[in-house]
Amino acid sequence: MITTALEMLKGIEDRRITRQIVERIDRLQDDPEKQGKPLIGELSGYSSVRAAGQRFRIIFKGQDKTVIVIIVAVGLRKEGDKNNIYRLARKMIQLNLIEPLSDT
Repeated sequence: MITTALEMLKGIEDRRITRQIVERIDRLQDDPEKQGKPLIGELSGYSSVRAAGQRFRIIFKGQDKTVIVIIVAVGLRKEGDKNNIYRLARKMIQLNLIEPLSDT
């Protein structure tokens, strides 16, 4: 699971954007449950934060009450595009690359 997100991050060619995303991921250490927005549907149980000029999204889940943040996907949000990060994350769930969660 973590390897897939790391591969997505490595696939971003612009190193400035990569650095900004990594900095945003680092900030998730402080109260991750208070950051981002909860996702719905197949991505229920995960949250998303914006990064790198608001275009990129980091999809993550907090683990229990500890400060463990698991990044499951990183990429661009492009509504209607086949490479939209939310669409890719839903596909990863369908392929059992990441586990579906429930917010209940």
